[in-house]
Amino acid sequence: MKKYAYFPGCSLKGLGRGYEESLLPVMERLGVEMVELDDWNCCGATAYMSIDEKQACVLAARNLALAEKTGAGDLVTPCSACYLVLNKMKHYIKESEEMRTTVRRSLDGAGLSYSGNTPVRHPLDILVNDIGLDVIKEKVVRPLTGLKVVPYYGCQVVRPYSTFDDAWNPTTMDRLLATIGAEVVPYPLKTKCCGASLTGTLPKVGLRLTYILLREAARRGADVISTICPLCQFNLDAYHDQVARRWGPVPVPTVYFTQLMGLAFGLPAKQLGLNRNFVRMKPLPAAHAPA
Repeated sequence: MKKYAYFPGCSLKGLGRGYEESLLPVMERLGVEMVELDDWNCCGATAYMSIDEKQACVLAARNLALAEKTGAGDLVTPCSACYLVLNKMKHYIKESEEMRTTVRRSLDGAGLSYSGNTPVRHPLDILVNDIGLDVIKEKVVRPLTGLKVVPYYGCQVVRPYSTFDDAWNPTTMDRLLATIGAEVVPYPLKTKCCGASLTGTLPKVGLRLTYILLREAARRGADVISTICPLCQFNLDAYHDQVARRWGPVPVPTVYFTQLMGLAFGLPAKQLGLNRNFVRMKPLPAAHAPA
């Protein structure tokens, strides 16, 4: 069984709980053990970086030091913001002597150290490049035949650090969804911002960005949007009432790619956290039920 250190981040223990509820059983089906870091802390997220960059890097570095201490190797984090911040910290301490010194002194005070070598990876990267699409296909008992899916990556996983996919036209999720039987709908807005935290600070601006993505998915006949980011999922799922009041209804549900994988593996929808969505995905046809 392959083993990885696992940093869930705050979202997957809260509003993004459906992501973790689907990720862990999917990985288990594929023979992957996700070892959650003991006593992990918030990564600082992207907002903290703009307030106090050094302290944000220290927060992020502590998690990487904990991961290195486990000896589990690569650190996997599903949240796009966590993935971005942890990778940014790695670049900062490599490129800035001042930042290295700050991080080292802070970690010393907590009895920790970090070499800077622990790879930070996204589950999508692990699934496609470590496990492989052939292995994933073998686990499919309920192919998502006829389900039209829009692959939406968001902007943080592939930019600025396009470590495992193209920054402007990523395809790893497209290929994964096709492997589990879905009909992948071409979607040129796959890396356009969903509005992110603007929905809470400049709601008119954030809501319009969300609407643009939903409208385009509906125009292309998508049954569902598949995403890899908790904030993207929240924005595209939680604001349908506001969108409908301003522009009219666009009832396209948004789920995590791991939830679709779980369905294809024959796992119950409730076990995968699909019951948590505001806009529910329609049940798969009975013809696609496990044999």
